[in-house]
Amino acid sequence: MHIKRLHQKNIAQDLAQSNKVLVIYGARQVGKTTLVRELMRNYSGKVLEINADNQPFLEALSSRNLEQLKGLVQGYDLLFIDEAQRVPDIGINLKLLHDQLPELKILVTGSSTLDLANRVKEPLTGRTWTFQLYPISAEEWAAHQGANDAEVALRLEEWLVYGLYPEVLNIGNHQKKQRYLQELTQSYLYKDILTLANIRYPEKLRQLLKLLAWQTGNLVSINELANTLQINRDAVQHYLDLLEKSFVIFRLGGFSRNLRKEMTKMGKIYFYDLGVRNALIENFSSLSTRMDTGELWENFLITERLKTSAYHFHYANRYFWRTQTGAELDYVEDFGGQLHGYEFKWGTKPANAPPAWTETYPQAAFKCIDRNNFMAFVRLDQV
Repeated sequence: MHIKRLHQKNIAQDLAQSNKVLVIYGARQVGKTTLVRELMRNYSGKVLEINADNQPFLEALSSRNLEQLKGLVQGYDLLFIDEAQRVPDIGINLKLLHDQLPELKILVTGSSTLDLANRVKEPLTGRTWTFQLYPISAEEWAAHQGANDAEVALRLEEWLVYGLYPEVLNIGNHQKKQRYLQELTQSYLYKDILTLANIRYPEKLRQLLKLLAWQTGNLVSINELANTLQINRDAVQHYLDLLEKSFVIFRLGGFSRNLRKEMTKMGKIYFYDLGVRNALIENFSSLSTRMDTGELWENFLITERLKTSAYHFHYANRYFWRTQTGAELDYVEDFGGQLHGYEFKWGTKPANAPPAWTETYPQAAFKCIDRNNFMAFVRLDQV
């Protein structure tokens, strides 16, 4: 099953109309290479595809020598570099190609911003368009299947347990899904971090991820994590930063315009894919037997909102909201000068906005999102 990605149209448009270097970021196995090759099927020019693990090309791509670079790309209309973070000095060499061969289209992918961001952004300031690719989104799946909202809702339990990696969706057997996710979390997930970052204690990184998986959707204390892992606070912050830059987790901070009443010091941490999260705690049980269904639902909705927002260029500041007296909202977006608060419910019983929210922010919008209306939230129909 090949699912068309929402970013495909965006990237194709920029490829045709822009002379900037196009950079696609995303975790391993989310389908970056597949997406680019799908684009290439409709591209009329001549393409040079290079995997950065291919040694013969590395010398020229990292040479800083314009003549060597010209010799590499001569006769081609498009240069595609896969896993570009592995190429030394990639940004400087791409800058040479972009500036000296403006007619050459350049498209690169990277499974981590660990090195790629530093190596590309600095030399290529003002010369790039960047895209982030996620696991398959509910919107992409629905479009592929021609499914209505009710049909999408029937897939929720499987997605909350096994996630939405392309390969997982192509595997029918649950046991094989679990095996794939275990392989993914035990090898690919850490590959860039361990290769490109100076990790002194790799096992601490794995232990941290497991702790975070147990605390999905809850307030996370850096000091508590440091004490549990018996490493210092700075090391925990460093590991969290690496996990974010390799697209394993993301953080939400607390929203506040009244610091004395609202909590902002601790953040919440979510996983880009719930199959990965469940593999880390080795729990693929059905929702009827789980104690964390609410946390899975919250993580799913926020991640799906992130995906759609990225693909449709919906820019917003994102937070959770909680007061010292315990009033809370799962999710808050601030965009266009308007606050939007959301409460997520796995059940379908209506919920009202907390009185403290409406009293403090009387102009803010509020919506309860459940299994009956979640696709409108995911698709940005209800902003």
